[in-house]
Amino acid sequence: MAAASSFSNQCVILNSLLPVIVLVLVLAAGSAEASLHVYDRDPFREVGNAYLLSGGSEGITASRVSTGQRGRSYIRFENITFWSDTTADKGTKRAYGNKLVQIVIFEAADRDKIGGSAYRGQRSICCTPDLAKLEDCKEGEVIRTLSETDHNWPVVFNVYFKENSLSAHVKNNKEINIKKTGMYNLFFITCDSNLKGMRVTGKTVWKNPDGYLPGRMAPLMSFYVCLAVAYTILSIIWFFQYVKYWKDVLVLQHCITSVVALGLLEMTFCYLDYAYFNNTGTRPVGITTWVVTIGAIRRTISRLLILSGAMGYGVVRPTLGGLTPKVLLLGITYFLASEMLNIAEYVGTINDIAGRARVFLVLPVALLDAFLILWIFTSLSKTLDELQAKRSSIKLEIYRKFSNALAVAIVLSVVWIGYEVYFKATDPFNEKWASAWIITAFWDILAFALLCVICFLWAPSQSSQRYAYSGNKEEGNDEEETESLVKETPQGSIGLVNLDRKDGDSSDAEEEQEGKRE
Repeated sequence: MAAASSFSNQCVILNSLLPVIVLVLVLAAGSAEASLHVYDRDPFREVGNAYLLSGGSEGITASRVSTGQRGRSYIRFENITFWSDTTADKGTKRAYGNKLVQIVIFEAADRDKIGGSAYRGQRSICCTPDLAKLEDCKEGEVIRTLSETDHNWPVVFNVYFKENSLSAHVKNNKEINIKKTGMYNLFFITCDSNLKGMRVTGKTVWKNPDGYLPGRMAPLMSFYVCLAVAYTILSIIWFFQYVKYWKDVLVLQHCITSVVALGLLEMTFCYLDYAYFNNTGTRPVGITTWVVTIGAIRRTISRLLILSGAMGYGVVRPTLGGLTPKVLLLGITYFLASEMLNIAEYVGTINDIAGRARVFLVLPVALLDAFLILWIFTSLSKTLDELQAKRSSIKLEIYRKFSNALAVAIVLSVVWIGYEVYFKATDPFNEKWASAWIITAFWDILAFALLCVICFLWAPSQSSQRYAYSGNKEEGNDEEETESLVKETPQGSIGLVNLDRKDGDSSDAEEEQEGKRE
């Protein structure tokens, strides 16, 4: 029995620990580089006939006419130094006359303006003697075609190694102003085979008109403000009912309270995380880590709450019985998978282009979600059949509404997943970055909407106990299984039904009360 009630106990304990969690989150805030792209002796790699290193990719909005730094968009270079590999430099025949490194900045829409004709089966990046005749390019440099609308784009500027020097430096605080909204890419490229083992140190600062948030993330800051307000309104309404009818609150309602509180906490810290990042250019790793942890906890408890509700926990059965260890094991597994995915996706995120390694972390979460959906609807079907057999019309009506809400949520999820796949398949170069935030926002909106439905169906009230499992003969199975979860009132009555009687046969009064309840 103790094992079977562990899930409900955890929900109650979590409610009491939420103030402590808030304090810990505030004290845990640290900082890490974010929109400041840092290079710590990062190596160049060979691509076609060039050696290159990606310096970052972000969506940037065009500068606005404004005074001071606030309305400007730019990419700034700070302490960028290229270090030659002496072992590669020795005994190697020089392909071109100068040890040259070129810094290339281009918008995704202008990607075809970097490089030229095919070279050994790949698009050529560097100009060779043969290509110099065809492409009108300078031998030993990056092939560039100027934009028809702006002859300064794509940007290419040169950095030379001095004779016998093992390092070359970019002028400190050199800035490239962004005058057009787009997805910008930065590459360090050399066509000199003597520099193939070269490494780079320093950092670049990428800034939008309103701050340092990457373009894909910037709209989410306002979105989290709106969602935090929505959670606040829901929290006020729910907690008012929760406190007002404290004596009639069910175990499931304790868990709902935990989810509401965690949702408000998550949205609040999401905004704080983004606001700090936007203002300083550094991302607080402490807050970001706790944000994704709170989110993983919220999603896990939400799914276990829906699963337990679908099984009829506290409504048609007093405990989950032998299923409790399985439910808890599934919850722990889901939390770990979700936590790893969120950490990979958000903690330390710099570029607007998603990392490939994250794809492998999506699969466990997707499989667990699919398994949970199957288990939820299987359990819900059994619960509906059981309620219908017992003719418990009030409970049956609630569960029908609950199942309809879940069905709508699943259909919307499937449709949105299809749209997300289409969105990413048709945007391989992230040119639709300005609207990509909607992909993330939809799931938060759907989760909030489903939580509102659950809060509406199971709102605390004087009649809350009519949802609860009762040990009556028509609902009982075995003496141990029919132990009521309903607290007794000071007068000794059961709360599901007022059993005080003045006159009449006890069985007649019981039937009359049952008729009213139904």
